[in-house]
Amino acid sequence: MFAIVEIAGQQFKVEKGQEIFVHRLEGEDGDKLKFDQVLLTGDGDKVAIGAPTLKNTVSASIIEHVRGDKVVVFKKKRRKGYRVRNGHRQHFTKIKIDAIS
Repeated sequence: MFAIVEIAGQQFKVEKGQEIFVHRLEGEDGDKLKFDQVLLTGDGDKVAIGAPTLKNTVSASIIEHVRGDKVVVFKKKRRKGYRVRNGHRQHFTKIKIDAIS
């Protein structure tokens, strides 16, 4: 069984036991979360589409908070001597899907 759920403004296709990275969520390691913005569920040939959402919920637990890879932002204007170098690391939360109900 799978579900398409909206987490932190993004849509993810999730299954039970799957581990995914989402934008930073509030909570400590081991905390339980429930997501009620379920847009679609599927089980074999049976597919349920919400209008706009279903009454199902997806429960998950926080595994850890991590930071993504560094992205270097480099700006330059030729012949002007203008150079700026900035870096950025996005904050993510790794969650494990416990159940789709």
